[in-house]
Amino acid sequence: CEGLGHYCTLGGAAAQGSVGRPAPEARVHFRVARFIVEAGVNLGMRSIPIATACTIYRNDPYLIAMSSIYLAGKVKEQRLRTRDIINVSNRYFNPSGEPLELDSRFWELQDSIVQCELLILRSMRFQVFQHPHKYLLHYLVSLRNWLNRHSWQRTPVAVAVWALLRDSYHQGLCLGFQAQHIAVAVLYLALQVYGVEVPAEVEAEKPWWQVFSDDLTKPIIDNIVSDLIQIYTIDTEIPLRPWPGLPKEKPRMVS
Repeated sequence: CEGLGHYCTLGGAAAQGSVGRPAPEARVHFRVARFIVEAGVNLGMRSIPIATACTIYRNDPYLIAMSSIYLAGKVKEQRLRTRDIINVSNRYFNPSGEPLELDSRFWELQDSIVQCELLILRSMRFQVFQHPHKYLLHYLVSLRNWLNRHSWQRTPVAVAVWALLRDSYHQGLCLGFQAQHIAVAVLYLALQVYGVEVPAEVEAEKPWWQVFSDDLTKPIIDNIVSDLIQIYTIDTEIPLRPWPGLPKEKPRMVS
């Protein structure tokens, strides 16, 4: 938490348990989101479909998580076979186990995923989520033009913001905040971490982040950043589940 000031002591009440520790519910959501991210990567999914799956899942167990991956592939035009989702999920939960046989248990699970997809669609009222990705891309281009070229090149701000946005889907930020606000907040946090200052910030009539989003306030940014910090707190407490054939020491989330 070095360099992050008071953010390390903040955090939403719903996300914290006793003595500031993450609440059990937050830890469960983190575990399921980690499963979705790792399964999505092993299925070759792009970033936005993975983000969509994390958003769809939010308050449901692993069957809904698998169905969320399946539905997200359809919504974001990256169709996946249910058989592949089941096999990847089986390897996640049973790294040393054998592939599932094509028996009644397999077909029942496949049918459950499809039926669960329909249930999710009905509960969502067939609404499509708006993600921060396109906003963040626009903000990055604009900010790069504002900053000194050498200052931009010597700090990995662009890499950090995309990593922060990816990690934000381990919790429900996308459901609690506007997409534009999340995009600005991860950019704000990355600039703070690397000590990058926006030119003419003191003389400007409004802060740079309000130029991107008129209705954004500093408390909103603080809340988003605090929730992000809470995610990394949980990440240090929950051991990684190694995938078969991969090194045991996998890189953790950006810090």
